[in-house]
Amino acid sequence: MSARQVAQFIQALPVSEGAGVTVHRTIGTPARRQLDPFLMLDHFSSDDPNDYIAGFPDHPHRGFVTLTYMLDGHMLHQDSMGNRGDLRAGGAQWMKAASGVIHSEMPQQSNGLMRGFQLWVNLPASEKMSDPAYQEFSPEAIPELAGEGVRVRLLAGDYGGRRGPIDDPHTRLLYLDVALDAGHRFDHALDAAATAFVYVFEGSARVAGTALPRHGLAVLGAGDGVELTADGAGARFILVAGRPLKEPIVQYGPFVMNSREQIEQAMQDYRDGRLVRKKATMTGD
Repeated sequence: MSARQVAQFIQALPVSEGAGVTVHRTIGTPARRQLDPFLMLDHFSSDDPNDYIAGFPDHPHRGFVTLTYMLDGHMLHQDSMGNRGDLRAGGAQWMKAASGVIHSEMPQQSNGLMRGFQLWVNLPASEKMSDPAYQEFSPEAIPELAGEGVRVRLLAGDYGGRRGPIDDPHTRLLYLDVALDAGHRFDHALDAAATAFVYVFEGSARVAGTALPRHGLAVLGAGDGVELTADGAGARFILVAGRPLKEPIVQYGPFVMNSREQIEQAMQDYRDGRLVRKKATMTGD
């Protein structure tokens, strides 16, 4: 296995989103606008309700997928098509916005820790105006595998002879939540054609010998595997990989298309109340 080195390090940037929710953003900042096929990574984490209580009221999306993974707390998803998802600690939701979705994500708690991730994954041009789809997965639907000094929650892709419940056929998505005890090492094979990154959200680790502190994202270089070692306090991180689409990306806020003309059409559709064209199909566990 040829272990990937760190090609770029990105320290998370605090950003205010929704109605005033503080998130830590890495992909989607001036340091890294996109990481094909990934468009944005937000990490929300606070036990101060002032940081999250306002939530994310109704807002539109077109042209991509949102993948939300809840670590702690309780968030309610509702959309203009009638879908309602109760996202609790350990659960995940995959929403293919495609031709258009308007939705909200609102906290169902007034105190305590609210923590999780939202990842935006691009759609190929052939899928951007397709029908939306929605998948929701309970904590019990996500496999958890444990070994000496390591615990892995498997959201997407393959690990340890198991397969995660979330499937993105266009990017062959891999998404692991890994907890490592101090001094322990984690190795995993990666698709050599895939874009990959690691984000540490507890403790610190080393990626092929390069230090990666908390709230740090490592864009991984070429290779067919990854090696991480936890430092003295242990580490918890997400490992994400997906095949790039290699298509033009034109983004304006919540709309991600392939041309400026398509963005202008999305904005006009939203203004005219024509963004939502089809009711999403809901699947999952």
